[in-house]
Amino acid sequence: MHVRLLRTVGAATAAYGTAVTLWPGLLATPSRLVDAAGRTQAHTRTALRPVGLRDAASGAALLCAPEGPALRTAAFLRLAADFGDAALLGCTLPRGARGKAVGVSVVWGVLSLVGVSNWTLCRGC
Repeated sequence: MHVRLLRTVGAATAAYGTAVTLWPGLLATPSRLVDAAGRTQAHTRTALRPVGLRDAASGAALLCAPEGPALRTAAFLRLAADFGDAALLGCTLPRGARGKAVGVSVVWGVLSLVGVSNWTLCRGC
């Protein structure tokens, strides 16, 4: 397991999830879930806040879980969330927003996959 990578993914995910919980437009705008004037409607904010909270919680778990089975479990939770997001957003977002949302979700999922695996991204890392 690459503990430092998982801790970094956890910190970044926790920070982003907290920000989305507080300001759902951070996720709504690039996902094109805004109205014609670029505003995030109340129902969209309500739907996105739990996603932010999920990411904040799972990121905190990656950041704080003791090394071993607990950290591995937290990493698999992030993997499920990221690859699940990629699948669902790829099927449901407006066409112009799908590629970026899927790409971002897959990249974060791959980082967690590498972190929980024995793979090495570079020699001497």
